[in-house]
Amino acid sequence: MPLKKAAPDFLLLILIFSLLALGLIMVYSASAIWADYNFDDSFYFFKRQLLFAGLGIFAMFFTMKIDYWTWRTWAKVLVILCFILLIAVLIPGVGNVRNGSRSWIGIGAFSIQPSEFMKLGMIIFLARFLSTHQKNITSFKRGLLPSLSIVLFAFGLIMLQPDLGTATVMVGTCIVMIFVSGAKISHFLTLGFIGFIGFIGLIASAPYRIRRITAFLDPWQDPTGDGFQIIQSLYAIGPGGLFGLGLGQSRQKFFYLPEPQTDFIFAILAEELGFIGGSFVLLLFALLLWRGIRIALNAPDLYGSLLAVGIISMIAIQVMINIGVVTGLIPVTGITLPFFSYGGSSLTIMLAAVGILLNISRYARI
Repeated sequence: MPLKKAAPDFLLLILIFSLLALGLIMVYSASAIWADYNFDDSFYFFKRQLLFAGLGIFAMFFTMKIDYWTWRTWAKVLVILCFILLIAVLIPGVGNVRNGSRSWIGIGAFSIQPSEFMKLGMIIFLARFLSTHQKNITSFKRGLLPSLSIVLFAFGLIMLQPDLGTATVMVGTCIVMIFVSGAKISHFLTLGFIGFIGFIGLIASAPYRIRRITAFLDPWQDPTGDGFQIIQSLYAIGPGGLFGLGLGQSRQKFFYLPEPQTDFIFAILAEELGFIGGSFVLLLFALLLWRGIRIALNAPDLYGSLLAVGIISMIAIQVMINIGVVTGLIPVTGITLPFFSYGGSSLTIMLAAVGILLNISRYARI
């Protein structure tokens, strides 16, 4: 158990607040037109995001104060609660349907997304399991199979909503954690092949996913249907050029790009701030990844290292998928850009996770 506590990583804290501040600015810029048209209040989404940011900052400082090994004690309870929420959201009348997915539970005027809680809950649980059973991780039956079983069970529940994007981030994060803990590459190659076949099956089982693949390959085959979002996203990024059209000067947010304050907010950022602005944001994320890796490498115990790996991997995977979708490098899937996209559950949980990472940094020699 770590004994000597220092100040949290100051650079990491600065990076988080920088990303959060830029995110709030872009939420207002991207959403003002939509908000004014739909709610007669151009600040509608900004005010709600500001509230979520406040809750998230509170959660971040709260988790930063809690010694990270405390989560190890409560790991089983947390993951069980996350499973209960995932099951509850599937019950008609409890879970709310949005854009074809039953992924939200309404609480008064707000709603929570249980799959976002599961991402962090699974990281905490898996870090405990892998650190406890690390000597068995090279064994498929005693190490790899038990850890993957619970991950795949959570994956199945999330896919029943369905939410392929969030499920992919969770599984990708867990695979990174399992790999770092010392699992055999031969096991990963075998499971990777099986997983690839299963992924193809998931795509083939839903017509809308097939249409997304088709739209990804050639969005101009259906420019007003499945290819509409990616075309409008590229129309936003292209004119941005080197320096952009200027903050607040986006054209695509005028009812061309649907709900620009959510998954495609980076397209509006690139249009308004250009290549320079987009590259600066990516640089901030790269620095965040670097600090997270340093914390993981210098954590005082295996549990802290795996916990840090899980948190920073979750952020990195979400960023890569979101940017890949927005720039047309991968098919469209509903993944938020951390600290930027509008959404309460995503922002609050992400900041709470960073708080845990900051607590680990208090014991890491960095």
